[in-house]
Amino acid sequence: MENALYVVATPIGNLGDITLRALETLRGVDLVACEDTRHARHLLDHHGIKVPTLALHQHNENEAAEKLIRLLGEGKRVALVSDAGTPGVSDPGARAVAAVRAAGFRVIPLPGPNAAIAAMSAAGLADQRFLFAGFLPAKVGARKTAIAQLAAVDAALVFYEAPHRVMETVAELVALLQPQREIVIARELTKLFEQIERMPLPVAPAWLAADANHQRGEFVLVVSAPPAREGMDAETERVLAALLTELPVKQAAKLAAEITGQPKNALYARALELKDAAV
Repeated sequence: MENALYVVATPIGNLGDITLRALETLRGVDLVACEDTRHARHLLDHHGIKVPTLALHQHNENEAAEKLIRLLGEGKRVALVSDAGTPGVSDPGARAVAAVRAAGFRVIPLPGPNAAIAAMSAAGLADQRFLFAGFLPAKVGARKTAIAQLAAVDAALVFYEAPHRVMETVAELVALLQPQREIVIARELTKLFEQIERMPLPVAPAWLAADANHQRGEFVLVVSAPPAREGMDAETERVLAALLTELPVKQAAKLAAEITGQPKNALYARALELKDAAV
């Protein structure tokens, strides 16, 4: 193993989901920087790994990063883990990674468990793209604004949510997104009470309210992409969007009309919307 920072994905629930490479790396490093030393110790002890740990969380990340850089400068090998999943993805780690890279040391990622990808893989949605939005703002006004800004994004939307806010968040998704969309509610992924349910978006609040257990655990919410605009299919949208990357709005609409046979005025109006959304 070389002198580097190893960013190690760890299980999001089931301890059996850790990779062989992750175990080999955790056994070979000189230190494990972790979000919660007690949580990491449980994982390390489970696999018989006796390596010192260092707390690195959102409140001390800058200070802890300086320690990592000092250790790397001494030739040490360091692993970075979060409590669950992939560090730096809605978890601490991104600032530490940036600092280590800026200091000239190599950062080596070890891919593995990730709640968003796990939920997408079991959602069964046919959307070709998705946008990972992570945690929405905790304050109601900011959360509503964020959802409204995402309503027109032509992709499935993936959110993380905590149990004490999931009812409010889902109600706001229903209020602010198109009613034709579907939602996949995935909770406690890879754990004993894992549940993955797909349903029309408008019925989701009633499903959550029907059983108190439906509101427990850590959540991934996947909302399908918005419905195609009336009179404009996905291929037409793709052609128009591609032309807009190279041409002014008027020219893009005219050429898209010639290619697709769609009305030029409708294409021009849609092109303006796409241009505004990109600003």
